[in-house]
Amino acid sequence: MSWMQIYRSRLKSAQEAVSSIKSGNKVYVGSGCATPHELITALTQRADELQDVEIIHHLTLGDAPYLAPEMKGSFRLNDCFVGSNTREAVNEGRADYVPVHLHEMARLFRRKVLPLDCAMVILSPPDEHGFCSFGIEVGVTKPAALSAKFIIAEVNRQMPRTLGDSFIHISKVDAFVEVDRDLDEFRPQVPSDVEKEIGRNIASLIEDKACLQLGLGSIPNAVLDHLDDRKDLGVHTEMFTEALPGLVDKGVVTGEAKNFHTGKVVAGFIMGTREVYDFAHDNALLEFHQTDYVNHPINIAANDNMVAVNAAIQIDLTGQVCSDSIGETIFSGFGGQADFMRGAAMSKGGLPIIAVPSTTSDGHISRIVPNLDPGSGVVVTRADVHVVVTEFGVAHLLGRNVRQRAEALISIAHPDFRETLLESAHGRGLFGRLFPGIG
Repeated sequence: MSWMQIYRSRLKSAQEAVSSIKSGNKVYVGSGCATPHELITALTQRADELQDVEIIHHLTLGDAPYLAPEMKGSFRLNDCFVGSNTREAVNEGRADYVPVHLHEMARLFRRKVLPLDCAMVILSPPDEHGFCSFGIEVGVTKPAALSAKFIIAEVNRQMPRTLGDSFIHISKVDAFVEVDRDLDEFRPQVPSDVEKEIGRNIASLIEDKACLQLGLGSIPNAVLDHLDDRKDLGVHTEMFTEALPGLVDKGVVTGEAKNFHTGKVVAGFIMGTREVYDFAHDNALLEFHQTDYVNHPINIAANDNMVAVNAAIQIDLTGQVCSDSIGETIFSGFGGQADFMRGAAMSKGGLPIIAVPSTTSDGHISRIVPNLDPGSGVVVTRADVHVVVTEFGVAHLLGRNVRQRAEALISIAHPDFRETLLESAHGRGLFGRLFPGIG
């Protein structure tokens, strides 16, 4: 049969497509802004006839109906990066959390550590050769799909056709459901004055011809707002963000100085708006790859002058970084933070940066603390932290002993908390006397 005949023979309604999922199956759900909501709805409508179906994904947007209390016994989530739609269920014990570096996600699927019976994904319409693109979520979703026993795909006319290692032939997909609906969109919050100052401080460390990775949140966008005068920046990042097209259009991001994928922006997925999706459609500047490629520290380090910027929830006085929990409460996940911190550290001329406001948004709690809160997870170890930036400045920690680290971190903490931090550092025995200029 021709590819078109194969495609037509496998067209089904959403209800027909998910009928192949059985009790006890492990089902991957397309992640990020490529969550297949029509298939999810059809699957949860079968709750009464299913038991112990395990849902696996890495950060999804929108509703997660399989987490409703009445779904208990039918579905249970194994979440590899916790979002706002799953946080309550995870912390109430109604869902599970897998701490995992993003570059290891594909290996979990391929080695059957997390075996998959089914992958439910969104694809672009097939091209003239019968290939569909995974579009805005290639990184985790393509390896999951290729590792699953069978694939069910929403073919969405609004999914852009992104380039790179982003394609799958229709012959490898078991069922297609045609839809035409808006994709999920992610709009980062407008940076606060504090975040703008942090962005300004980080931008001062970024030189011409640097290669950038920017994590999730409003601080990375605040960084990009201060780079208009740079030349020949490159991008190698897990997430292609809302602010990057503007720097491409201005000629700031060219990739011409990159020594790894020269002239290309390399990414794993897009978290953005329709405008960004349209920018990515058939754009030969962009290459999307699976996360075991994009996020592998060796590939990250292949980029000279690699600058990685990632956020934290809390940092202790020795430099330990917690970014996936608030004490014992799971808040998010590892994502690619440790991947890029380590890869940037290995890069020639590289610079791994942790960015954090000095306090919580209400100003009542310092984010630089004597000790991490009980139960906090260390996502980045003290040995991997080279630079920490707050609105009050830059602390360089690489090669510094714990006394010097405490001094540097206290100097960029909020002034209201410096004296208390200083006393705590003495109490911990990090240094034996007061030092000038702080307190």
